[in-house]
Amino acid sequence: MRIDFVTIFPNMFAPLLAEGVIARGVKQGLLDIRVWDLRDYASDRHRSTDDEAYGGGPGMVMLGEPVFRCVEAIGDGHLVMTSPQGRRFDQRVAKELGDKDHVVFLCGRYEGFDHRVHEELQPDEISIGDFVVSGGELPAMLMADAIGRLIPGVVGNTGSVEEDSFFRGLLDYPHYTRPEELRGRRVPDILLSGHHENIRKWRKEQALRATLEKRPDLLETAELHGNLDDEAREILRRLGKF
Repeated sequence: MRIDFVTIFPNMFAPLLAEGVIARGVKQGLLDIRVWDLRDYASDRHRSTDDEAYGGGPGMVMLGEPVFRCVEAIGDGHLVMTSPQGRRFDQRVAKELGDKDHVVFLCGRYEGFDHRVHEELQPDEISIGDFVVSGGELPAMLMADAIGRLIPGVVGNTGSVEEDSFFRGLLDYPHYTRPEELRGRRVPDILLSGHHENIRKWRKEQALRATLEKRPDLLETAELHGNLDDEAREILRRLGKF
C-alpha cells in the first residue's frame, strides 16, 4: 500500500518513519510512504503556501495552486483532507481506507485550504474528533498508523490485530502478565486454568461488559452491523442489556 502526505512541515513525519508500525511496514516493503513538501510547488521565490483571506478576518488561508500542482505530481490516489468538518474517523473508516491501494493525505494549516481545493478535488474530508489541533499532520499520522497496521504482515501477529479494541466494534478485554500477584492483586484464576474455551468465553464477556459500561453506543453500532452473535447477545441479556 502507498500512503502520501502533503504538508508544509515535512520534518514532522521523521519519527513516524523511524520507529513503530509504519517504519516496520516500510522496511518490510509492505508500505510505501512518501512525504511531499507543499512549498516545492509554490509559484513565487518566497515559496508561499498561504495568504490573507478575501473579505478580511483573522488567520491565513492555504493557497490552492500549490495543492493542485502537488496532487498532479503525485498522480492517482484516494485524497483525504484532514478537516474538523469531515466524517468521524473510526475503525470502520480505517478498514475502508486500508482496502485502498493508494491514499493521499492533504494536511491543512491555519484557517484551512482555499475552498476551491474542495470544489476541484472533492477530497474525502475526515476528522479525528471534535477538538482543535495546530494542523493536519498529527491527525494524518494517527490515521496512517491505524490504517497501516491493518495491512497483512505489517503487524507480525495477525491475531493481535483482530483482538484489538474496536476491530469488531467492541472494547478490549483485560490483559495480564507476570507475576501472578502484583501489590495484592491476583490474575483471575480462569486465565491460569489452561482451559482455552472457558478463557475465550471469559474474555468475550469482559469485552462486552467493558463496552456496556464505558461505550454503550458501540453496542448499538455493533448490533446494526451484525457484529453481535447469539453468544454475545446471551451474555448481554445476562448483563441486563437486552
